[in-house]
Amino acid sequence: MAKIKKNSHKILYRKYSSNLKYVMMLITVFIITLFLPKQPRFRYEFEKGKVWLNKDLISPFSFAILKTNPQVTIDKKNALKDILPIYQLDKGITDNALEEFANEFDIKWKSTQLDEKDKIVYKSTALKLLQFIYAKGIIGLNVKHQNGEKNYDFSLLENNVSKQKNTQDIFTAESALKYFKANFTTSNQVMNDLITNLAEDHIAPNIVFNERLTQIVQTNTVNNVSTTKGMVQKGELIVAKNDMVDDEIFQKLDSYKATYDAQTKTIGSGTLVYLGQVVLVVFILTILMSFLFLFRRDIFEDNRQLSLILIVTTGMLLALTWALKMNIGSLYYIPFCVVPIIIRILFDTRLALYLHILVILIAGFFVANSFEFVFYQVTAGMVAIFSIKNFVKRERFLVSAMFILMAYFVSFVGIALLREGSFREIEWINFVPFVFSVLLSLLAYPLIYLFERIFGITSDVALIELTNTNNKLLRELAFKAPGTFQHSLQVANLAEAAIFKIGGNSVLVRAGALYHDIGKVDNPQYFIENQNTAISPHDKLPYEQSAQIIIQHVHKGIEILRKNQIPEAIIDFIRTHHGNTRVDYFYQSFLKNSPEKFVDENIFRYPGPIPFSKETGVLMLADSVEAASRSLKNPDAQNINDIVERIINYKLEQNQLDNCDLTLKDIETIKLIFKTMLMSIYHVRIDYQQIH
Repeated sequence: MAKIKKNSHKILYRKYSSNLKYVMMLITVFIITLFLPKQPRFRYEFEKGKVWLNKDLISPFSFAILKTNPQVTIDKKNALKDILPIYQLDKGITDNALEEFANEFDIKWKSTQLDEKDKIVYKSTALKLLQFIYAKGIIGLNVKHQNGEKNYDFSLLENNVSKQKNTQDIFTAESALKYFKANFTTSNQVMNDLITNLAEDHIAPNIVFNERLTQIVQTNTVNNVSTTKGMVQKGELIVAKNDMVDDEIFQKLDSYKATYDAQTKTIGSGTLVYLGQVVLVVFILTILMSFLFLFRRDIFEDNRQLSLILIVTTGMLLALTWALKMNIGSLYYIPFCVVPIIIRILFDTRLALYLHILVILIAGFFVANSFEFVFYQVTAGMVAIFSIKNFVKRERFLVSAMFILMAYFVSFVGIALLREGSFREIEWINFVPFVFSVLLSLLAYPLIYLFERIFGITSDVALIELTNTNNKLLRELAFKAPGTFQHSLQVANLAEAAIFKIGGNSVLVRAGALYHDIGKVDNPQYFIENQNTAISPHDKLPYEQSAQIIIQHVHKGIEILRKNQIPEAIIDFIRTHHGNTRVDYFYQSFLKNSPEKFVDENIFRYPGPIPFSKETGVLMLADSVEAASRSLKNPDAQNINDIVERIINYKLEQNQLDNCDLTLKDIETIKLIFKTMLMSIYHVRIDYQQIH
């Protein structure tokens, strides 16, 4: 009972695994639609300089025509030009300056021991001059306000009353001192210099620039600048069918769209919008699930792989939602090509293209100029998929990025010329988001590694790493079973050439071929390719035991690969490379030498299963043909031709290829490739009439 409880989650998973995919689908729909914008979408698309192909558009409500951003910017600049800098008259400066002048005058006069009668006269004259100067005002000129000219207008704030003044109507510190010197005269030069110097020390600007108040006025003025220019009344024609969308019409349409969006945020039903989003997303995902059910049943039945596809789809659409909410400058910053790259490397070309189109179709509902957006992304996604069709080197990512960038560039130039009709009018700065998008698409590489680890999926990148003969397991095979290692290399070459010709994953079949006999490292001497003497260890063993030792290399190989965490996709080649055939040599020997004994044929039969893919089927044929060719004493063209025909026809007779989708045409192609390569290996002069 305890064991049942311990594994109850596994039992429940197996029982309800078929329903789990539908739960994942519902969760995906909920997450995607939860964050998408909920207001109704504007139904029309328009571009400046293009013909309006829809019916006549009559305004259903009155709205103001918005100015363009450049127009608003110009109006704000013009409004700022009309605002004068604000200065304030500071009476405190005046009073302090006059008081300090009087006090210092008394002290200076006393130190000179001059006549007191003259003191009163000169002091009174000097104070009157200073009072006049301060009453007229002394300003400190601000270079920022001069704008290259000596004098400028400003607003003088006095007792909360503003008056427009010009700097030439009042004093500066220099002109005030000059005025004082010109109007204060005395016959005593010593006394004249004394009072003039004293006045110079107490002449200071009493009209001071109020930066804070000026800034407030400027801000208020800018904020009050009108962003509209006229109105479109309800029932008024906005644009007629086949009219050219010029600047004026474009601005009306843009204003209509802005007003529509603003109204639908408060008037439109968010619940109904959400329902529409759910319907569309469910419909798209249903199409995806139908595609997987009909054409990729293996993925449909595997919840791990299915969850990966749904996560990639959801992640890309959430990135789009985030970009819409953040209102980034361009949605083309988002690396939509990450989806086809990841799916192509982890799965196949057809699924990558199909899923990419579905993601772009959903995204197209929430972006401006949706047809243009879809054209950019679908073409770039196609190029991304095609550019990594044969992924044999890591540098292919960079090559793919260059191809994607080139696709974006061609589309950008073509659409720009279609719209503007001139190279000079192309705004090249708008291509920058595409460059960033391509750079971000390189994030697919670490994501592929992450998904491989989490979901147990084998990509071409991982397969390339596994085919490195410096790998620990392959080095061990080469050291302990050198004959088997050489056999595996030859099988890999044959299988890879064949699968490349008929279509399939050549990297996968090469990796499978290199590891298919890894189980022979335990007892290498029991396999003929590793025996260096005429005496075989099987000579001392019963035929049943010898057969089991040979068959055991399949089980050992599976055990070794699983212990070293090699992907199941490679293990499949070990399980299927002998199918459920018999070890005929020992089986026939047993029948010949013990005819009276009952024979359990299963003792001499491999456990299977038989190959279930092109790749595993081709490996079985390559393995059998290569092993048989080693037994040829005279490997001429005729013998090679005969043995290839005999081995492959035998596999067909034994129904070993029933579950793999190899056509008769594929099999004939495989035969031709095997014959040609084996003749090259054995240095046989090829007579093509013998190998057709």
